[in-house]
Amino acid sequence: MGDFSIQISTNLVNRLVADDEKLKKRTKKSKTRVPREPQQPQTKVDQKHISDDSEKQKGPTGAGWPVPPPLFLPLDQPPYSVSAELDAIRSAVKESENVVEKLQKQEENMVQEVTQKAKDLHDKEFMIPEPKPMPCLVENNAWMACYKENANDLTKCAPLAQNFADCARTVRQLAKSPAK
Repeated sequence: MGDFSIQISTNLVNRLVADDEKLKKRTKKSKTRVPREPQQPQTKVDQKHISDDSEKQKGPTGAGWPVPPPLFLPLDQPPYSVSAELDAIRSAVKESENVVEKLQKQEENMVQEVTQKAKDLHDKEFMIPEPKPMPCLVENNAWMACYKENANDLTKCAPLAQNFADCARTVRQLAKSPAK
């Protein structure tokens, strides 16, 4: 095999060290890189100097590392505004909280409304009807008192019992006539 030499530049060493440090750090959003002017490779004292003719011959087909093209970034790039994004998030959260408050108030109003309607319906359905006066109550009490006083002679109470029977008959006729 032929003699060959490997040339390691400080630029290559710095790039390898920087890549190692990048792996240890958290992954960040990629930013466009500012292109640097390529540095001329520096030769070490121990290495043999390669002639310019051999470098021209190697070119892109040579065994050496390809030189990356330079990257250029604008110098007047505005810094990334985190505070603007935070303000937008805060305003969205504030707006969401306001909507939640409105919905809670609306829910409370609806609960009160439904509760009131349920109470009204319950009161109407289970309302104790007003007691209707018993028809012919006076006549009934009169003949009952007469029977108690005259338990031995019930014929004395016959006209009072007849009055009660007549009253009951008329009430029944009145109750039937509106039903027809």
